Amino acid sequence: MAVSRLPAAALSLKQFLQRQKVLGVYRDLLRSIRKIPIESDRRYLRDWAREEFKRNKSETDQDVIRMMITQAHNHLEDLRRSLALAGC
Repeated sequence: MAVSRLPAAALSLKQFLQRQKVLGVYRDLLRSIRKIPIESDRRYLRDWAREEFKRNKSETDQDVIRMMITQAHNHLEDLRRSLALAGC
């Protein structure tokens, strides 16, 4: 009988790829937030993004995670459009 060398908490390939998507959209969101010219708005959005991702970090349902990734992409695109209109 072969014993797996992976730790019990190892992610499956699907979970690993999904985690990379989440981290990627989080980084992109924070990079876009850095472009906001008003410090108080920048701080508010950065705190909002951090809290949203922290609040949902224990989610395990793949469909729910996929939906949240889509919502995060939509928020990111809205932010990028707003920044483009503002000339930032």
